[in-house]
Amino acid sequence: MKEKKLFGKKAGLALVSSMLLASMVACSAEPSSESDGNEASGGDLSTIKIMTTAYTPEPPTEESPALKALEEFAGVNIDMNWVLDSAYSEKLNITMASGDLPHIMMIPDKIPSFVSAVRNGAFWELGPYLKDYPNLSQANEVTLQNSSIDGKVWGVYRARPLGRLGVTVRADWLRNLGMETPKTIDEFYDVLNAFTHDDPDGNGKDDTYGMVVSKYAGPWDIMQIWFGAHNKWGDDGSGNLEPDFMTAEYMEALKFFKKIYDEGLVNEDFAVMDPAKWGDPLMNGEAGVIVDVLDRGRRADADMVKANPDLEKPIDVFGAIEGPKGMVTLPTAGYSGMLAIPKQSVKTEEELKQVLAFLDKMEEPEAQILAFNGIEGRNFELDGETLVSLEADNEALKNEHTDLNQILPGITGIRYYTPEKTEVAIKVDELMKENEKYVVANPAASLLSEVYATKGQQLDNIINDARIKFIVGQIDEAGFQDAIEVWKKSGGEDYIKEINELYAAQQ
Repeated sequence: MKEKKLFGKKAGLALVSSMLLASMVACSAEPSSESDGNEASGGDLSTIKIMTTAYTPEPPTEESPALKALEEFAGVNIDMNWVLDSAYSEKLNITMASGDLPHIMMIPDKIPSFVSAVRNGAFWELGPYLKDYPNLSQANEVTLQNSSIDGKVWGVYRARPLGRLGVTVRADWLRNLGMETPKTIDEFYDVLNAFTHDDPDGNGKDDTYGMVVSKYAGPWDIMQIWFGAHNKWGDDGSGNLEPDFMTAEYMEALKFFKKIYDEGLVNEDFAVMDPAKWGDPLMNGEAGVIVDVLDRGRRADADMVKANPDLEKPIDVFGAIEGPKGMVTLPTAGYSGMLAIPKQSVKTEEELKQVLAFLDKMEEPEAQILAFNGIEGRNFELDGETLVSLEADNEALKNEHTDLNQILPGITGIRYYTPEKTEVAIKVDELMKENEKYVVANPAASLLSEVYATKGQQLDNIINDARIKFIVGQIDEAGFQDAIEVWKKSGGEDYIKEINELYAAQQ
């Protein structure tokens, strides 16, 4: 394809504004008479060009045995444009402005230039097509909603565990106290209380407490869902959306947080604690619970056993918990970037279906194994169904397939080989899947607010500060309502109005 030189080198990034990008990409979406080398085969895409991130300075080359095997499996040449993750946003904008677009572009987030390009018709809307592909049709509805723009799907999301959030708890302390892993909020409170007052480590000292929290607000966000609070936004009972902090359920959660703080069941310094040191009290045997991602439990279990091989099953994990509205858990976004298809390079619906068929095939076990494990007998061998790496410290061998997973959607889950897993690691995987049944979706996830784009940080700070002040007793319920009024006058009322207009428009 001939490159459309829309800008000279001196133009620089200063000219790469969102509006200008949108205009350029929109123009490039018009049918072109220039050949891209594929039209010679009657419109069939014999080569699929992909631009995505690389996390190693030496990603797979075109001579990579794994990449060649992937091409053979897919039945198409794969032309990779690897860009280091640290430089990706800049390169993405430059590429979009160049007019020379690949067939598949990894879009890391709902960045303004992409949103503008979508609204100017530069990318294919994929929602109506996904049902036609056996693997892509298994896309999670919540994640599709989270990754959509204006209520429509503009890229095949790269899946990450939607049900990743949960609780890590000292299992040996539970056994010492004759307690079970909690399943309800009341049982959760009982565990925190016992970990604080009942000498769970049996050393005869008053040197433990229930839960450690840092200034990272994630644990409060996760726990307030247990009380029936919205995931950021929810129905107010009349069909309109309201923010989570305006509900009675949110206030019930705040009162619980204040109760466990007042009773010393959570660390007093949580509001200033460095998140980098968040895990130390758990590892040092001071605290017995962390509410975070479930992966933390797997890592803590491995680290504790490594540090003290005499420890027997020190960690357990759990995900969704029983609250007033049943089993619930806060989801993650469920994706990390999306694979979008530009109309400038994929000109016809026939070509679009070819690209989607390619992405669907990347979900098959053969593709996942090549991307994550490499080639059997060269990069790995099997002990039963367990992976045994042959790469050791051979970086060249690792680089033959490292980063190939960046072009895989991962919608159907793990279909590649993994090393032998611990009992906790297996349970973490099971819980992440089970949690998907109980996630509370955010109905406004696909709505892009102009008010929030300009005032979002200020608005979030008002509520987050008020939440902390309520927990530590600096304000009461009336004080929290005062903070809500400040939030409204600082742009919150406009934000609510805009979100509801956008929500109504997409119904």
